[in-house]
Amino acid sequence: MDKQNTQMNASHPETNLPVGYPPQYPPTAFQGPPGYNGYPGPQVGYPPPPAGHSGPGPAGFPVPNQPMYNQPGGAAGIPWMPAPLPPLNCPPGLEYLSQIDQILIHQQIELLEVLTGFETNNKYEIKNSFGQRVYFAAEDTDCCTRNCCGPSRPFTLRIIDNMGQEVITLERPLRCSSCCCPCCLQEIEIQAPPGVPVGYVIQTWHPCLPKFTIQNEKREDVLKISGPCVVCSCCGDVDFEIKSLDEQCVVGKISKHWTGILREAFTDADNFGIQFPLDLDVKMKAVMIGACFLIDFMFFESTGSQKQKSGMW
Repeated sequence: MDKQNTQMNASHPETNLPVGYPPQYPPTAFQGPPGYNGYPGPQVGYPPPPAGHSGPGPAGFPVPNQPMYNQPGGAAGIPWMPAPLPPLNCPPGLEYLSQIDQILIHQQIELLEVLTGFETNNKYEIKNSFGQRVYFAAEDTDCCTRNCCGPSRPFTLRIIDNMGQEVITLERPLRCSSCCCPCCLQEIEIQAPPGVPVGYVIQTWHPCLPKFTIQNEKREDVLKISGPCVVCSCCGDVDFEIKSLDEQCVVGKISKHWTGILREAFTDADNFGIQFPLDLDVKMKAVMIGACFLIDFMFFESTGSQKQKSGMW
């Protein structure tokens, strides 16, 4: 037995232990290449990961199926929705919409805007019914346009997924803001991916009600949207019903949620909910998101002294 222990220790010259004890550390031959310390981390010859990067993918954004927190532009502690398998003929990034029949859109409060009245670019979190973040949306408009044109301003709104990829782009041109003028009415174009139109939301002239038409990429009418005569969010939600083309069947709705007297009075940060059929085409679901933003700017946006939080159509 002693002879065997002596032979075992002799095979590990790096150790200096009593006879009968195995070595505490592996010999030099098993310690890996130069620069390897036995712990995970940056290795010799590889640059360290950028700040805020937690795995593969662009810096500052999480990888799919891995809920992340403290993402740029979002509140801390809110996980991202895991990416599902994309259905057939689904534009990249819209696969998230194939799994949900309800979307919550929460506009972020801008402190500078609250204190000074200086209009800043709007930012929104787009979540599912479980509170998981699906997308993040940010307005891309210059300072002069925001503060001179107010709620009627043209804008580009970019929607990104959890990889930081821009998956939806909304383009609103400058149009007439008066319901008394039947020409040059409001509209918004929805692109997914950016540069590829998938649908349009066109305002339909009506003397009493706010009405819109949902169109596909070929500008063919698909659905209708009809709102109330008095668009006022005083202590209650405001519903815009999504209807069939003959307006006989309600298939969903866009709701402006009441957020409380203080938030409604001192900010223009609004919360919306969108409900639609689960089996609706993902492109039309993306168009519904565009319709919600158009309704927000038309009826619930305010800039400085230009209040547009309620009105009669």
